[in-house]
Amino acid sequence: MKNTKIILNYLVLMIGTFILAVGLYLFLIPNVIAPGGVTGLAIVIKKIIGIDVWISNLVINIPLFILGVIILGKKAGIKTAFGTLSLSVFLILIEKFFGNTSATHDLLLASIFGGISTGFGIGLVFRSGGTTGGTDLAGSILHKFFPNLSIAKLMMVIDLCIVVTAGIVNKSVETSLYSMISLYVIVKVADFIVEGLDYSKSFYIVTDYPEDISKAIIDKLGRGVTSFYAQGMYTGKDKRVLMCVVNRTQVSKLKDIVHEIDIKAFMMVSTTHEVLGEGFREIVK
Repeated sequence: MKNTKIILNYLVLMIGTFILAVGLYLFLIPNVIAPGGVTGLAIVIKKIIGIDVWISNLVINIPLFILGVIILGKKAGIKTAFGTLSLSVFLILIEKFFGNTSATHDLLLASIFGGISTGFGIGLVFRSGGTTGGTDLAGSILHKFFPNLSIAKLMMVIDLCIVVTAGIVNKSVETSLYSMISLYVIVKVADFIVEGLDYSKSFYIVTDYPEDISKAIIDKLGRGVTSFYAQGMYTGKDKRVLMCVVNRTQVSKLKDIVHEIDIKAFMMVSTTHEVLGEGFREIVK
């Protein structure tokens, strides 16, 4: 079972890098759209001196990988190496198969659909627990030296520099703007693939009738409720806060239950992208 899961993860990683490579060669590379990352930098290098993207991708990622293993440890190294090599192999094969073919020369279409396809590929890579090296690895390394800055902020700075460089190299502000559009689409699509449509809603309910509301939720919705004590700092009174997680179809029903029992109840509702345990998805080891 464990070996099957490992093989499946590597298969998903390979599929992800293949889709990523297709998106790069059909949409982004021909139009010099560089949405950050090492591949974005490789696109810029190709524009300047004509070196193939797969070569630059490897040359930049190899020292990054070695540095990452030294600074961050060996655990994250295996899948990163596999992802980087897999992407480079697919870039070589697709270049030979498609050549310099572009699916479209419309920059807006290229940035959007290039973002969708590469974001989908990156999402699959992340979902398999791997990476393709790049700015996420660079951000993690820099975070060790600049702990006051988050990895996300460091990645954003690196990606922004690459996007601006693409515009300078292509002598067009539009190139940078379209690269930003593509970067935004990539992030959103990748997040969607990783998080999926399987989300629930978490309710935090502050009420003077915790027992009545809890019983109604359990009886009518079949959901568990957790209660914990809190203190209202304005009134100084002790309060009971109820926590309950429901699926999307039960959101309005839960609101109605609370409203019927305590019209003055205070509710906070947030989206929860993954709920594991009884009544939801099983924990798979």
